[in-house]
Amino acid sequence: MPEKILLDTDIGSDIDDAVCLAYLLAQPDCELMGITTVSGESDQRARMASAQCIAAGRDDIPIYAGTAPALIINSRQRHAPQATALSRWPHKADFPVGEAVAFMRRTIRANPGEITLVAIGPLTNLALLFMVDPEIPSLLKQVVLMSGFFKATHPEWNVLNDPHASAIVYRAATPVTRAIGLDVTRQVTMNAEQVRDRFDHPLLRPVLDFSEVWFEKQPLLTFHDPLAAVTIFDESICTFERGTVTVNLSVDEDLGKTHWSAGEGNHEIAVAVQPERFFEHFFGMFTQS
Repeated sequence: MPEKILLDTDIGSDIDDAVCLAYLLAQPDCELMGITTVSGESDQRARMASAQCIAAGRDDIPIYAGTAPALIINSRQRHAPQATALSRWPHKADFPVGEAVAFMRRTIRANPGEITLVAIGPLTNLALLFMVDPEIPSLLKQVVLMSGFFKATHPEWNVLNDPHASAIVYRAATPVTRAIGLDVTRQVTMNAEQVRDRFDHPLLRPVLDFSEVWFEKQPLLTFHDPLAAVTIFDESICTFERGTVTVNLSVDEDLGKTHWSAGEGNHEIAVAVQPERFFEHFFGMFTQS
């Protein structure tokens, strides 16, 4: 049976969100139930997701522009820079306003125990969903996050952009919440020239175009978000430990830092990755017949 997936993304900032979406569109075992966007200029982010879906011949996938501001703090991520490339790609321009959380709630309740909720940006939408309907976490199959940095003294970007939302999501009583953090994602990278050489599949061409905006400031693609998605379909690419994640909410230099405690708990974090196996799996989805 295909994996039923809801994707929540801040596509348009780091290029890895677009890479992740291309992977899910190419993955034959993925039934992408819908996409919600989060963080500043969420409508522009929705347009970028639409461009990729249309390029894949999948303009039937529901897309909702979600929450832009963080719950409490001022967001550090107010713009979607890669949206400047949208003029070169067909895309939808208008999306339902204020309905992202309701869409997620409706979809999960219609498919109890079947939805994997994949969040690869700040966790604002998920926190609002879990607060609006506290039963939702128990109705999910699992939550998969690109979130956290468990062997460092500083916070990871997605958590830092809305630490209070992250704390709510990690406290939720899900069957399992899997976190793929910087501890492993930083081991899976390609430089700009490698990306230009390998991203030749039709589903990756809009991503390559978006990536040129990213490469103006950072000539490296780190596969943070794609690694999180890939573990859904081949979890043996990473090694996991079970335990509990907590998020520091003290208003100091450690705001948003993730803490890991191994043992009992509904969380699991990735502690090791096989980069070669990851790339073999990832690009295997884009092999042209």
